[in-house]
Amino acid sequence: MTVIRDSSSIAVGDGTATVRGWVQDIRNLGGISFLVLRDRYGTIQVTMPKKKLDPALFDGLTRLPRESVISVTGEVKESNQTALGLELIPASYKVYSEAAVPLPMGVIDKVNVEMDTRLNNRYMDLRRPEVKAVFELRSMMISLIQEAVAAERFINVNTPKIVASGAEGGATLFQVDYFGKPAYLAQSPQLYKQMLMSTGFDRVYELGPAFRAEHSNTNRHVTEFISFDGEMSWIECQKDVTDMIQYIIDYVLRGLKEKGRKQLEVLGKEINVPALPYPSLTYSECLKMVQDAGLGLKEGDDLGTEGEKIIGDIMGAKGYDLYFIIEYPEDAKPFYIMEKDGTSYSYSFDLDYRGQEISSGGQREHRYDRLMARMEKKGLNPEDFDFYTGAFKYGMPPHGGWGIGVDRLIVKMLDLPNVREGILFPRDLSRLSP
Repeated sequence: MTVIRDSSSIAVGDGTATVRGWVQDIRNLGGISFLVLRDRYGTIQVTMPKKKLDPALFDGLTRLPRESVISVTGEVKESNQTALGLELIPASYKVYSEAAVPLPMGVIDKVNVEMDTRLNNRYMDLRRPEVKAVFELRSMMISLIQEAVAAERFINVNTPKIVASGAEGGATLFQVDYFGKPAYLAQSPQLYKQMLMSTGFDRVYELGPAFRAEHSNTNRHVTEFISFDGEMSWIECQKDVTDMIQYIIDYVLRGLKEKGRKQLEVLGKEINVPALPYPSLTYSECLKMVQDAGLGLKEGDDLGTEGEKIIGDIMGAKGYDLYFIIEYPEDAKPFYIMEKDGTSYSYSFDLDYRGQEISSGGQREHRYDRLMARMEKKGLNPEDFDFYTGAFKYGMPPHGGWGIGVDRLIVKMLDLPNVREGILFPRDLSRLSP
């Protein structure tokens, strides 16, 4: 009886087995040839002794182009020369799709390939074990996020991605024609997750796309990304929110370190799990740090990429990979963030990971009159937000929340150089396909 196996399930005791995959490599050594067949889980060696095989079978297999998709049926034999401890001696094979020659890029060749070439041929790039490992880890990370928030009784929600107004406003809105009316692609689910706090859904989260018309062509900016947003009611202060975030991040880091060992080995990476709690620095403290380092910023200025890097270097030297920056100037934060009474600051935070912001959030203004005043202070017309402000007019508990960039998070966890490494088909200033 022939059984269908893959590289994770095949065993010597199978007798005759069929395996399927891509021809990764063929090595011809005179009287014997070896075909390396790759599937989702790894590789299987097909051993072809020339004198023992039918000539047509031998010639057909050894002439296949790399990356052709085939199945091979044969006898599974023990071998101490392979990583699996076995090999397959072929009796027959089937070609599903023969690959064209030459390939647009190599899969196992140790040659540096430009990012644009990789992204233009992403279907090839994703066949590379080290690239595939990133997305397997990303999938694990999302599952771990969902486990962590489910344990804290958050419910999953989905909010609109075509909206009448943007939560953040500004120049990063993508405008679309919505049956003759102006509409926008959602920058975040911010307004909707806050509205849900008035319904009694006191803990919600969403994993979904967000869109920002970023005009920055850097290794950290894209125009479409996956955001992990959470909102929670009945908070006493913003620390309740930062405590929740660090619990989730810690859960994810520990889970990936344990469950992703195979993929981390492929990448040659280790995941460091920082001790809890993560330290907190005020904006004012950070401003002084970057000023002392020679960066000419003044009160109220954005710390910026360079400032974040300086702070990351300082905190890294102290052994801190993850840290919060809290109490930003209120005029630098959106209208829905609560002001810190008697000061020019706000109950807001960023979570930075080795010198790069991966999350922002804070305590929201839940009091209707103060929210309206905040909107007017920001130059917004409250009437444009009637759909949102009504939720505050008729009873809203104190609440706060966060947004975390999933793509940035996995890239920082794995210490990869470009956020596009963590996105299957990235969109940026110059890329609209594939």
